[in-house]
Amino acid sequence: MPRNARLLMGARAARSVGQGALVVDFALYLHALHWTALSIGVLYSASLLAGALATLLVGPLSDRVGAKGFLLGYEGVQLIAASIALSTAQPGWLTLAAILGAFGRGANGGAGPFAPAEQSWMSRSVASAQWGEIFHFNTSLGLLGMAAGAALAALPGILAVVLPGAAAYRPLFLIVLLGSLICLLFLHAAEESPTDAASAEQSEQVQTAPPAVRKSIWRVLLTFGSINALNGLGIGMVGPLMAYWFHLRFGVGPAAIGGAMALAFASAALMSLIGLRLIRRFGLVGTVLRMRLLGLVLLLVLPFSPFFWLAMLIFIARGALNQGSIGSRQALFLGLVDRDKRGLAATVNSLSIQAPRAIGPSIAALFFQSEMLTTPFLIAGVLQGAYLYFFQRFFRKE
Repeated sequence: MPRNARLLMGARAARSVGQGALVVDFALYLHALHWTALSIGVLYSASLLAGALATLLVGPLSDRVGAKGFLLGYEGVQLIAASIALSTAQPGWLTLAAILGAFGRGANGGAGPFAPAEQSWMSRSVASAQWGEIFHFNTSLGLLGMAAGAALAALPGILAVVLPGAAAYRPLFLIVLLGSLICLLFLHAAEESPTDAASAEQSEQVQTAPPAVRKSIWRVLLTFGSINALNGLGIGMVGPLMAYWFHLRFGVGPAAIGGAMALAFASAALMSLIGLRLIRRFGLVGTVLRMRLLGLVLLLVLPFSPFFWLAMLIFIARGALNQGSIGSRQALFLGLVDRDKRGLAATVNSLSIQAPRAIGPSIAALFFQSEMLTTPFLIAGVLQGAYLYFFQRFFRKE
């Protein structure tokens, strides 16, 4: 594996630990600060929307000026955001920090709105025939880091002895700060070269390579982006506020939720590695369809679970199937364009998910506030079912 790819993966692993802790505890922290469900949902939506707007600029520019500067800048912003959240719980400052730092959103170790630059750089570090393997392995590392962070989300319960109330959550931002410092070290050591690993590829392609698509670039990207938007809105309805839903539905705290989510992320990391075997048998498209279809069934079953332990088992299995297919989906989308347009492709991919995803938390929060805890899952199921239908049609025609 090339040195640059290893360094980028190391940065992803370090970054993902803080993300995993906050994906469990940030909404619970706001709840402990007496924020309403609607206020929490609107903050998540604002954070997702800000990230989507930033993504518009990053991907295409990374094709021209490189990715390294963007990623170093992103970690600098993370340091500032974590420092603010460590020092104050004042709503205005905490809102600013949450939007800058994308707190609680979770990205499996990805660099938020700067993820297109990261993906483009990664794709240039290896031959395209290796993308399925590299992106699955990269996803697995991020998920393992998320699992470690989710386990650390139990810290507020331990620190409550010495830090009263919501203050027990604040040391979690130190994890984010330390992770960003480590990321800066990895990224500084990485070298960005205009030489693309794909230029040395052999003409023979293996089954794990993305299928070729011969159409206008914008037509392809916008069509697939529209399909992705269905997935993004469905994710936004349930994903960002999942820990909060468990708290409202079953009355459990961060220790129980964090432990269960740690198992979910670890299972997803394992499934991502298993996905390497699946893509050799079914190809990238077939692997995504099979894993996501099973995940859809579990999504529809989850809200009807009468017990926390059963709901968590379903959540763990669903997360493993959905997140385990991320590597395949990234490789597919980057394979739709030539190597000098991969930042653009990654941008459209990210934006088409993040922009509609930004709407989801506010809608879900309205249902939560009305004590309608099942409805968001049903809406998400319809949206993700439509996504899978159009996804298979798109690639069947190519």
